Amino acid sequence: MSILVLGLGNTIMTDDGFGVKVITTLSSRYNFQGPVQLLDGGTLGLDLLPYLENIESLLIVDALDMRDEPGKIFRLQGDEVPRAFASKLSVHQMGLQDLLAVAELQGHVPHNLVVWGVQPECIEMSTELTATVAAAVEPVVVKVLEELQRWGVRYEKSG
Repeated sequence: MSILVLGLGNTIMTDDGFGVKVITTLSSRYNFQGPVQLLDGGTLGLDLLPYLENIESLLIVDALDMRDEPGKIFRLQGDEVPRAFASKLSVHQMGLQDLLAVAELQGHVPHNLVVWGVQPECIEMSTELTATVAAAVEPVVVKVLEELQRWGVRYEKSG
Protein backbone atom coordinates (compact mmCIF):
# COMPACT_ATOMS: atom_id res chain seq x y z
CA MET A 1 0.00 0.00 0.00
CA SER A 2 1.47 3.37 -0.98
CA ILE A 3 0.64 6.39 1.12
CA LEU A 4 1.10 10.08 0.38
CA VAL A 5 0.96 12.65 3.18
CA LEU A 6 0.55 15.98 1.41
CA GLY A 7 0.98 19.33 3.13
CA LEU A 8 -0.55 22.25 1.27
CA GLY A 9 -0.26 25.97 1.71
CA ASN A 10 1.57 29.16 0.99
CA THR A 11 4.27 29.75 3.60
CA ILE A 12 4.32 33.51 3.00
CA MET A 13 0.60 33.89 3.75
CA THR A 14 0.61 33.47 7.55
CA ASP A 15 -1.73 30.61 8.55
CA ASP A 16 -2.06 29.32 5.00
CA GLY A 17 1.35 27.69 5.56
CA PHE A 18 -0.09 25.36 8.21
CA GLY A 19 -0.04 22.20 6.08
CA VAL A 20 3.57 22.74 5.06
CA LYS A 21 4.56 23.35 8.71
CA VAL A 22 2.99 20.04 9.77
CA ILE A 23 4.83 18.18 6.98
CA THR A 24 8.19 19.74 7.85
CA THR A 25 7.63 18.88 11.52
CA LEU A 26 6.82 15.25 10.66
CA SER A 27 9.81 15.02 8.28
CA SER A 28 12.25 16.38 10.83
CA ARG A 29 11.09 14.18 13.72
CA TYR A 30 10.11 10.80 12.31
CA ASN A 31 11.29 8.03 10.00
CA PHE A 32 8.46 6.11 8.36
CA GLN A 33 8.68 2.48 7.29
CA GLY A 34 7.22 1.23 4.06
CA PRO A 35 5.93 3.10 1.04
CA VAL A 36 5.09 6.39 2.78
CA GLN A 37 5.96 9.71 1.19
CA LEU A 38 5.74 13.08 2.92
CA LEU A 39 5.41 15.92 0.42
CA ASP A 40 5.42 19.68 0.77
CA GLY A 41 2.89 20.40 -1.97
CA GLY A 42 2.91 24.14 -1.36
CA THR A 43 0.53 25.69 -3.88
CA LEU A 44 1.38 23.43 -6.82
CA GLY A 45 -2.21 22.42 -7.65
CA LEU A 46 -2.39 20.30 -10.82
CA ASP A 47 1.40 19.90 -10.85
CA LEU A 48 0.87 17.40 -8.01
CA LEU A 49 -1.06 15.01 -10.28
CA PRO A 50 1.88 12.62 -10.92
CA TYR A 51 2.24 12.10 -7.16
CA LEU A 52 -1.30 10.68 -6.98
CA GLU A 53 -0.61 7.84 -9.39
CA ASN A 54 -0.68 4.44 -7.65
CA ILE A 55 -1.49 5.98 -4.26
CA GLU A 56 -3.65 3.76 -2.07
CA SER A 57 -4.10 6.35 0.69
CA LEU A 58 -3.90 10.14 0.59
CA LEU A 59 -3.71 12.25 3.72
CA ILE A 60 -3.84 16.02 3.13
CA VAL A 61 -2.95 18.65 5.73
CA ASP A 62 -4.13 22.19 5.03
CA ALA A 63 -5.62 25.39 6.41
CA LEU A 64 -9.38 25.12 5.90
CA ASP A 65 -11.70 28.09 5.95
CA MET A 66 -14.70 26.38 7.52
CA ARG A 67 -15.97 29.67 8.95
CA ASP A 68 -15.32 28.54 12.50
CA GLU A 69 -13.11 29.65 15.39
CA PRO A 70 -9.46 30.20 14.47
CA GLY A 71 -7.34 27.24 15.49
CA LYS A 72 -10.20 24.74 15.38
CA ILE A 73 -9.06 21.38 13.99
CA PHE A 74 -11.12 19.50 11.41
CA ARG A 75 -11.02 15.99 9.97
CA LEU A 76 -12.72 15.28 6.65
CA GLN A 77 -12.82 11.95 4.91
CA GLY A 78 -13.89 10.40 1.63
CA ASP A 79 -16.75 12.19 -0.11
CA GLU A 80 -16.65 15.07 2.42
CA VAL A 81 -13.33 16.21 0.98
CA PRO A 82 -14.31 17.41 -2.53
CA ARG A 83 -17.44 19.08 -1.16
CA ALA A 84 -15.45 21.00 1.46
CA PHE A 85 -12.83 22.06 -1.06
CA ALA A 86 -15.52 23.24 -3.48
CA SER A 87 -16.47 26.24 -1.39
CA LYS A 88 -14.44 26.60 1.77
CA LEU A 89 -10.71 26.79 1.43
CA SER A 90 -7.62 28.85 1.32
CA VAL A 91 -6.18 30.74 -1.60
CA HIS A 92 -5.17 27.53 -3.41
CA GLN A 93 -8.61 25.88 -3.15
CA MET A 94 -9.27 25.58 -6.86
CA GLY A 95 -5.97 23.84 -7.42
CA LEU A 96 -6.81 21.07 -4.97
CA GLN A 97 -10.40 20.68 -6.11
CA ASP A 98 -9.20 20.42 -9.71
CA LEU A 99 -6.41 18.05 -8.72
CA LEU A 100 -8.83 15.61 -7.07
CA ALA A 101 -11.26 15.83 -10.01
CA VAL A 102 -8.58 15.15 -12.64
CA ALA A 103 -7.10 12.33 -10.55
CA GLU A 104 -10.56 10.75 -10.43
CA LEU A 105 -10.98 11.09 -14.19
CA GLN A 106 -7.64 9.37 -14.69
CA GLY A 107 -8.61 6.55 -12.34
CA HIS A 108 -6.20 7.56 -9.58
CA VAL A 109 -8.67 7.84 -6.73
CA PRO A 110 -7.06 6.79 -3.45
CA HIS A 111 -8.91 4.13 -1.46
CA ASN A 112 -8.46 6.24 1.68
CA LEU A 113 -8.79 10.03 1.48
CA VAL A 114 -8.47 12.08 4.67
CA VAL A 115 -7.88 15.77 5.31
CA TRP A 116 -6.66 17.18 8.60
CA GLY A 117 -7.02 20.92 8.72
CA VAL A 118 -7.20 23.96 10.91
CA GLN A 119 -9.27 27.11 10.71
CA PRO A 120 -6.88 29.96 9.87
CA GLU A 121 -6.91 33.21 11.81
CA CYS A 122 -5.05 35.28 9.23
CA ILE A 123 -3.88 34.78 5.63
CA GLU A 124 -2.07 38.05 5.10
CA MET A 125 1.59 38.36 4.05
CA SER A 126 3.87 36.92 6.75
CA THR A 127 6.09 33.88 7.09
CA GLU A 128 4.98 33.04 10.64
CA LEU A 129 1.83 31.24 11.73
CA THR A 130 -0.38 33.10 14.20
CA ALA A 131 -0.05 31.86 17.79
CA THR A 132 -3.57 30.39 17.60
CA VAL A 133 -2.81 28.27 14.54
CA ALA A 134 0.76 27.45 15.62
CA ALA A 135 -0.79 25.87 18.74
CA ALA A 136 -2.66 23.43 16.46
CA VAL A 137 0.51 22.08 14.79
CA GLU A 138 1.39 19.58 17.55
CA PRO A 139 -2.15 18.19 17.95
CA VAL A 140 -2.43 17.72 14.17
CA VAL A 141 1.00 16.02 14.04
CA VAL A 142 -0.33 13.55 16.62
CA LYS A 143 -3.58 13.06 14.66
CA VAL A 144 -1.64 12.41 11.44
CA LEU A 145 0.55 9.85 13.22
CA GLU A 146 -2.56 8.13 14.62
CA GLU A 147 -4.16 8.10 11.16
CA LEU A 148 -1.04 6.55 9.65
CA GLN A 149 -0.97 3.91 12.38
CA ARG A 150 -4.58 2.97 11.53
CA TRP A 151 -3.39 2.51 7.95
CA GLY A 152 -0.69 0.12 9.17
CA VAL A 153 2.26 2.52 8.99
CA ARG A 154 5.09 2.04 11.44
CA TYR A 155 7.43 4.86 12.35
CA GLU A 156 10.15 5.81 14.79
CA LYS A 157 11.59 9.06 16.07
CA SER A 158 14.61 10.15 14.10
CA GLY A 159 18.05 10.87 15.47
